[in-house]
Formats: sequence, C-alpha cells, structure tokens
Amino acid sequence: MYKRILVAIDGSNTSDLALREAMRLAKDQHAMLRLVHIVDITPAYTSVEEPYPFAEYQRALQEEGEKLLANRAAMVREAGVESDSKLIIIQLFGERIYDAIEEQSKQWAADLIVVGTHGRRGVRHLMLGSIAEGVIRVATKPVLLIRGASEEEAKKSA
Repeated sequence: MYKRILVAIDGSNTSDLALREAMRLAKDQHAMLRLVHIVDITPAYTSVEEPYPFAEYQRALQEEGEKLLANRAAMVREAGVESDSKLIIIQLFGERIYDAIEEQSKQWAADLIVVGTHGRRGVRHLMLGSIAEGVIRVATKPVLLIRGASEEEAKKSA
C-alpha cells in the first residue's frame, strides 16, 4: 500500500516517536523512507544590523541538521529499513516549513507523510503554531500524525 514514506524529523522526542512508527510501517509494507529535516535560516532581523555573525549561525544550523539526519539515517539502517535523507534549507522570509514538507512529498512521490505532533492546545498552540497542522492543511498525500507524550505523561515516565 505505502511504498514511499516521507518522515519529517526535527530531533525532538515527538519526532523520534514518529520516526519509530514510520520504521515499523516501512518494515510491514516493505517501503522506503525518506527522512527530511528542514532548516529555516531566514534572518530574524531584516532592517537592522545583524546582532550576531549570521553566516556562522546559518552554517551551524545546517551542520546540526546534517548531523541529525546522519544519526537518524544510521538508526533506520540498523533497523534494516531502506532509506535516504534530505536537508532542506528555507532562505526566504515567508517560506513555511510545512510547505517545504509538502513540496518534498510531491518531488519524491511519497505515498504517505509521517509527522510528529505535540498536541498543544489553547494559548500554547496559538503562540507556537503547529507544523503538523500546516502539513494537514496543505498535504496532497495521506498524513499520519504521531502524537508525542504530553508534559504530564513525560514527567510520569521519567
């Protein structure tokens, strides 16, 4: 049913839960995974002098993204699942992470998108937004949301 599964990862516990579920599904379906990590390097300040060496900051974000992808790709290989990975850089103000995920799902011809969600509600959701919710709105492919542990659940299991 699913032969190409795109998994958006960001290094969070919730993202790792989504990756583990995608790996189980890929094994069951004999599918390939594509791990996608998106780095947003758009400047926070556009009309004032940069308060920090921005090029170094961008390079550091990109290097961390590459390390994250390499680490998670190794985990997938160890589990015996075929995969590749892609680092996507957002450079233009106004580009959105969820649009980049959708675009990648089209370019790679994914059958399914897997995304972790924190399940925030109310003011926290309003303030932090939701990439998962954005993916649901723009996706042209099926989306599997994997909910992470709530703060209360995480504290109980710690």
